[in-house]
Amino acid sequence: MKKSTTPLYDILGISSAGICLVHCLVFPLLTILPLGISHNPYIDLLFATIGLFAIIKITKDSNLLVISILIISMALIWISVLCELLLDLHTNLIFIGGIGMIIGHILNYRNHKSLQR
Repeated sequence: MKKSTTPLYDILGISSAGICLVHCLVFPLLTILPLGISHNPYIDLLFATIGLFAIIKITKDSNLLVISILIISMALIWISVLCELLLDLHTNLIFIGGIGMIIGHILNYRNHKSLQR
C-alpha cells in the first residue's frame, strides 16, 4: 500500500501559514522601533508561493470542504499580496486568508489521519 505524502504537505502548509501570520502580526510592531527595518512585500510573496505549492499537492486527495477553504484562503492572500506589491495598498485580507489556510490544513490533516487508522 502506497503511503500518502499529504500529511507532509499539510504540515508544510500549516507551518508556512503560521509563520506568515506571525510575520504579518509582529512586523508592524517592529517598524515602530527605530531599527531601520522596512517592510518587504516579497517576503509575503514567498510565503504565498510556499502555501500555493502545498495547496496544489493537497487538492488532489481532499474533500470539497477542505479544497474550498484552502482555495478561498489562498485567493485572499494573493489578492492582499498583489495589492501590496502593485498598488502599495495594505489590506487585512492576508490575516483572514492566513487563518483560513491554517484551519483548512488542520482539517485536511485530521481527515487523512482518521482515514489511515
